Amino acid sequence: MIRTMITATNTLGQLQQQIDTISNNIANSNTTGYKAREARFSELLYQQFENDQMDPTVRRSPVGIRNGVGAQLAQIQVNTKTGSLQNTERDLDIAFTKANQYFNIIMPDGENGQRTVYSRQGDFYVTPVNNGQVMLVNHDGYAVADSNGNAITFADNMKNFNLLDDGTLLVNYNDGTTQGFELAVTRVDKPQSMEKLSGSYIGVPGNLEQLGLNEADLYTNLQGGLRTEIGLANGKLEMSNVDISKEMTDLINAQRSYQFSSRAITIADQMLGLINGIR
Repeated sequence: MIRTMITATNTLGQLQQQIDTISNNIANSNTTGYKAREARFSELLYQQFENDQMDPTVRRSPVGIRNGVGAQLAQIQVNTKTGSLQNTERDLDIAFTKANQYFNIIMPDGENGQRTVYSRQGDFYVTPVNNGQVMLVNHDGYAVADSNGNAITFADNMKNFNLLDDGTLLVNYNDGTTQGFELAVTRVDKPQSMEKLSGSYIGVPGNLEQLGLNEADLYTNLQGGLRTEIGLANGKLEMSNVDISKEMTDLINAQRSYQFSSRAITIADQMLGLINGIR
């Protein structure tokens, strides 16, 4: 019975993490650019008991008894499928039409001053900086990077914006002139190896050496001739790819598994009580 309680308890903690993951997906079902996460389980090690050493019976199956000790959450995997596009008709709303492509965002970093992170949220704005200049920023106020890794700044007398197929943002001014900026776009080749940061941001993990990877393995900056691979749509936003019906089904299954594990602990406790009550 103690073994039963240990096995069920091991699984309960992992099921709780799965429920937390599902809850987070449902909460972000309307978050622009959000990618759903899926919990994957695997068996824990089995314990072998050699209890039939004196048994002369010839068996086809392995000798002894193998007892499992529950399941563990092996991986929380990112679903990289592209979400549906929502029309906004706004000049600075930009959505990706291809999977695994990300905007480069310059985020402040307490240790190194700033770092480049990646996001698919394309609701951009302009904010004043100084000397009649404005900066292109995202919804959190972080600077959007150009293909050289620098913040995009331009004069504040702009009229409107246009986007070319290769990811070049055209700033049209009131005097009829136009200025172009190449938006930095990165194709993430190993999305499961990227570090999940706050909000919709992902970044390069700090333990690349331990993972046996380098930055070239993780992503490719789409520059030069590679910019023809960029897929962007102007006046649209990519919605979350969360499938509510699937999440609710997974939630019901996880709750049932949680109830069964809890019931196993209850029954084992009752049996222990009966044994302890024998006089």
